[in-house]
Amino acid sequence: MAELITVEDPDDPRLSDYTGLTDVELRRRREPAEGLFIAEGEKVIRRAGQAGYAMRSMLLSAKWVDAMRDVIDAARAPVYVVSPELAERVTGYHVHRGALASLARKPLPAVDDVLRTARRVAVMEAVNDHTNIGAIFRSAAALGMDAVLLSPDCADPLYRRSVKVSMGAVFSVPYARLEGWPRALDTVRDAGFRLLALTPDERAVPMDAAAPHRMERVALMLGAEGDGLSRRALDSADAWVRIPMAHGVDSLNVGAAAAVAFYAVTAGRPEH
Repeated sequence: MAELITVEDPDDPRLSDYTGLTDVELRRRREPAEGLFIAEGEKVIRRAGQAGYAMRSMLLSAKWVDAMRDVIDAARAPVYVVSPELAERVTGYHVHRGALASLARKPLPAVDDVLRTARRVAVMEAVNDHTNIGAIFRSAAALGMDAVLLSPDCADPLYRRSVKVSMGAVFSVPYARLEGWPRALDTVRDAGFRLLALTPDERAVPMDAAAPHRMERVALMLGAEGDGLSRRALDSADAWVRIPMAHGVDSLNVGAAAAVAFYAVTAGRPEH
């Protein structure tokens, strides 16, 4: 049975995994370097465990101990029981869901391994907003995308905000980092994928006309909020596609656009 440890000192070194969770720059440097990430909320913590991530520890308010008992016993990791006030002092914010877990990261798979069995892949360039990362992963999982590839400057999918927004979908969609952007897109093309760049540019083919759901293997390229795909990325694509807009709206938020495009790419697949 896991050990329940009541902690009353916010400076207790055993809580170091959870300190300063609102300091984005600190956490972006620290978490990958130390091989950890933070999951928040009962559902997300459970999904992380089901996906095979090893538990380092948990930080719970007392009322969550019974609800998480099966997770606690299965994890066999220390469980620090704290008051909501102490949790806020340690983390830097009010932990609304009352449950946090620190988990060990897994090594990322090689791009070739991710692509080997995939047919529908999302490729993100410079998407560095954690909310957008989480939303895109959630849509990718829900709409049947097989994998996600990230340019070197994309945000971390395992950052707490990304994991929370995705509701743990980051654990169910394989992903890998591309190196040497945009040169690495050649690896995707060589694996048999047609590279479609999503852009509001009027020169792009409307999604319906492009009919990506009929293509054997598709890699849908998505750019950052506001800037969109870079010129180098657009020039590397096999074709440009767009979602037709009405009422004078020029474009959608990248998370919303991704969901629409993923449906267009996956519609009619046998498993759907």
